[in-house]
Amino acid sequence: MTAATGKPRHVAVIGAGIVGVSTALWLQRDGHRVTLIDRAAPGEGTSHGNGGVLATCAMVPVTGPGLIRKAPKMLLDPNQPLFLKWGYLPKLAPWLLRYLSNANEPDTRRIAQAIQGVVADSLEEHFALARGTGAEAYIVPSDYLYIYKNRAAFEGDALAWDIRRSHGIVWEELEGDAVRAYDGIFAPDQAFAVKMGDHGRISDPGRYVKALAAHLEGQGGAVMKGEVTGFVRDGSTLTGLRIGGETLDCDAAVLATGPWSKPLAREMGLDVPLESERGYHLELWEPSAMPRAPVMVASAKFVATPMEGRLRLAGIVELGGLDAPPSRAPFDLLRRAAKAAMPGLTWSREVEWMGHRPAPADSIPVIGAVPGLSGAYTAFGHHHIGLTSGPRTGRLLSQLISGKQPNLDLAAYSPERFTKEQ
Repeated sequence: MTAATGKPRHVAVIGAGIVGVSTALWLQRDGHRVTLIDRAAPGEGTSHGNGGVLATCAMVPVTGPGLIRKAPKMLLDPNQPLFLKWGYLPKLAPWLLRYLSNANEPDTRRIAQAIQGVVADSLEEHFALARGTGAEAYIVPSDYLYIYKNRAAFEGDALAWDIRRSHGIVWEELEGDAVRAYDGIFAPDQAFAVKMGDHGRISDPGRYVKALAAHLEGQGGAVMKGEVTGFVRDGSTLTGLRIGGETLDCDAAVLATGPWSKPLAREMGLDVPLESERGYHLELWEPSAMPRAPVMVASAKFVATPMEGRLRLAGIVELGGLDAPPSRAPFDLLRRAAKAAMPGLTWSREVEWMGHRPAPADSIPVIGAVPGLSGAYTAFGHHHIGLTSGPRTGRLLSQLISGKQPNLDLAAYSPERFTKEQ
C-alpha cells in the first residue's frame, strides 16, 4: 500500500542512523521512492556507538523520583555515572528545569507508558526489518541481565521493576551461587541478578545499520551524503529540501537526525526542548572472557555487551552539549567499574568513543506529522532507546505516510506538543 491517493510518493529521510534507515526501508517496502540523506555515511553516529542491546524492558525514563535529590551528590562523586560540563550549565538550565520537572512517580509512569509503545517486541521488530537483508546476521537473541550488589539494592529500584512488570516484562531472580552458576564472570559481591528472556543484542551496530542501508540502495533507494539546510514550501506544503546550494524535490520528508534535529525542527515550526545526553563507550578487544548475555551493571549504570571480537562497555550520562570534546573521567569510570564487576577480565587493546543521545525535556520521542506543514514528519528524540525502538518507529512513520492506520496511538509522541505557539 502506498499513499492515501494510491500513488507512490518520493520521501526524503533526513538522517541515516537506525531510526532513519528503518523508516526508509519500511517506506520502500510500502512502495515509495526513498532518498536517504546524511552528512556522513549510514550508521556512523550514535547508531555506531550504542550499547547494542534490544532492550524491550527499557521503558523507564532516567527522570525517576528522587533524581533531584540524588543528582548533586552524583555530580560530585567520580564513581557515579553522571557528569556535567559546568561551563555549559547556563545554556542547559532552561532544558534542565523542564527535564527535572518530570522526576516524580506520576510523570515517570506516564512517560514509561509512551516509551513502551515503541520498545515493545524489539527483537521481533528487528527481525522483521532485517529479514532478507545482509543485516539479519547481526541480530542475536539473548537474555538480558541486570546485576546488583544484593537484593536490597534491587529493591531500591522497586518502582522501575513495578513499571516493567505492569508492561508485561517477566524475569527470574538469581541470588548468590545461582548468579555464579548462570555466569561465572562476575565478582562475588555482584550477588543478585534479574534475568529477562526474549531480548537480544546486535553484534556490530554500525555494520548492522550500514547493511540495512546497503539493502535499501540495492532495492533502488538513493543514499546521499549532504547537509540539509532547510525546506522548500508551496504555501503550507513541503515540496523539497535545500541541500547546500541545490534543491531536492520530494513529496514528503522525515526528520530523523537525533540530537542534531533542533534547527531543522525549528524550520518546520517546532520549538523542541532538545539536548544531547552524551554517552560513552569503551571497547575491550580480544577479552579473556565474555558475559553470557548483555548485562546492565546497576551500581555503575553501564551495560557490557558481547560483540564481534570485543566487549563493549556503554553508558554514562554527561550533559555538556554537542560541541565539547570527550571528557576523560567517564572512560576512567567505565574501566574501573568493569574491573570491579568482572575482576578476572583481561584484554589486548581498547577503543574509546563518545556520542550524543537525543534527549527531549519530556523524555518522549517526537514522532508524527508536523502540524501546519503538509508532508513534514518527525522521528527523533529517542534518548537512550534509539536502537531498541528504531524499527518500530520506522514502521509507524511508514504507516502514517502511506495513509494507513498506525497500529499504535501516536498522540503521546505528536510534534504538536512543541508547536511554537504553545
